[in-house]
Amino acid sequence: MRVLIVDDERLGARRIAAHAGLPHSGVTIVGEAANAAEAALQIAALQPDLLLLDVQMPGGSGFDLLATLDDAPEE
Repeated sequence: MRVLIVDDERLGARRIAAHAGLPHSGVTIVGEAANAAEAALQIAALQPDLLLLDVQMPGGSGFDLLATLDDAPEE
């Protein structure tokens, strides 16, 4: 499984990875993004299987990002 972490605080992204038990066998962190715009570019380029999103970020929340995706994860 390919994972993209989206968090405007670098330490926050590392904490998310640690709490999720990443890296783990079969799970690869393919990238990190600091905001929704950067994440959208990385999603298009990297095609991750899972997004770990910060809820509040400058310039748009994780929910705002999901609303812009053509192929958003199932609820």
